[in-house]
Amino acid sequence: MKVGCIGLGDIAQKAYLPVLTTLPGVELHLQTRTPATLKTVAGSHHIPGRQCHEDLDALLAQGLDAAFVHAPTPAHAEIVGRLLEADVPTYVDKPLAYELADSERLVALADERAVSLAVGFNRRLAPSYAQCAEHPRELILLQKNRVGLPEDPRTLVLDDFIHVVDTLRFLVPGPVSNVGVRARIVEGLMHHVVLQLSGDGFTAIGMMNRLNGSTEEILEVSGQDSKRQVLNLADVVDHKGQPTLRRRGDWVPVARQRGIEQSVVSFLDAVRAGHRLSAQDALETHRLCERVVQEAWEQAS
Repeated sequence: MKVGCIGLGDIAQKAYLPVLTTLPGVELHLQTRTPATLKTVAGSHHIPGRQCHEDLDALLAQGLDAAFVHAPTPAHAEIVGRLLEADVPTYVDKPLAYELADSERLVALADERAVSLAVGFNRRLAPSYAQCAEHPRELILLQKNRVGLPEDPRTLVLDDFIHVVDTLRFLVPGPVSNVGVRARIVEGLMHHVVLQLSGDGFTAIGMMNRLNGSTEEILEVSGQDSKRQVLNLADVVDHKGQPTLRRRGDWVPVARQRGIEQSVVSFLDAVRAGHRLSAQDALETHRLCERVVQEAWEQAS
């Protein structure tokens, strides 16, 4: 199975290549426009030169069975579009694109050509978060915070807060009937943002503070007099009278803990089985992110 990896930055090197390079039956082809990076990454993973490419045309000429796109977000629309037009099943880091119109175009193209398109919302497959989907969820609280990183609102929401948005959508136990957005933008930079989703019998609140004092990710789901708390996708604390702590195993790889390994394997399994994956649900997350950006700017003005 010939699999392309396009873009060899931090996310590819830290999260995806350690998984892709260990899967049986995968002939991995690398592509980046930076020769030094290509040589270094290929050498560290013992990938032969014939499987290394400096341009997308050379990569596509290999007759790929699937591709992973880890290039910077501004390049997603062009690269993913080329892959879909070549009928290559494609997995792309979130977001599909910064502009909703580009995301909608790519999903429509994938549907028109009946080609798989998957977006890397790995938290849905992270074991600690998947377990929360089995817990009572009358109230859902998720915060993903950072230190000293106010940022352009669109970039912040589509590159980072999108994980919070998608995780809330994954965990809500029913249809959402109300959406609320609150944000603070100072001199064009977003300091914090809060999203509230509610429906019959539940409320879900997601927040991001970029001036938080520490980097953290905390998820809580509660209901029926019990609560499950997940700290940084690793430690799980169940509260029912007395708290019970379950820590991540010492030898559990980070890629498995964060759901990346599961995302890669499930995508490639679907490709092998001839099962087409649709990005329509992922597109709904992008649409909700667009609403967050627009309402945040309206409040700022």
